[in-house]
Amino acid sequence: MSTLTRWNQLRQLEALQHSLGSMFGRTQAQWPEGQEEPMAVAEWAPLVDISEDDREYLIKAELPEVKKEDVKVTAEEGTLTITGERKFEKEEKGKKYHRVERSYGSFVRNFSLPDDASPAQVSAEFRDGVLTVHLGKTAKTKPQQIEVKVG
Repeated sequence: MSTLTRWNQLRQLEALQHSLGSMFGRTQAQWPEGQEEPMAVAEWAPLVDISEDDREYLIKAELPEVKKEDVKVTAEEGTLTITGERKFEKEEKGKKYHRVERSYGSFVRNFSLPDDASPAQVSAEFRDGVLTVHLGKTAKTKPQQIEVKVG
């Protein structure tokens, strides 16, 4: 006689999410069988959008619940670096966490500067959980027509 096992859709979706996350290099939190508390997520990196126009490069990084004073932007030796930390809220007495999927801790994102980027023209602003970094472009030298004289 065979036994029937109950199909747990949620558990299968979590397994699929974990598999896909592993494929794309994103660590996912898990809730192992028989445990009430989830395992902590080891590290995280904020997601970014990078665009450009004629004057500048624009980097937008998602930093929800990160304080302005916990973010640092540096540009040196051909690299733009964004570092910071998202701190886990203090546990409150009587509060029990059942799942923690958002990542906390320190992060570092490094970006190679294009040849026409000007590290001297960098500015950053932080609003509504989004860090926006403006990286100016250097003026391109225009080709010159040189008159050839007959001597």
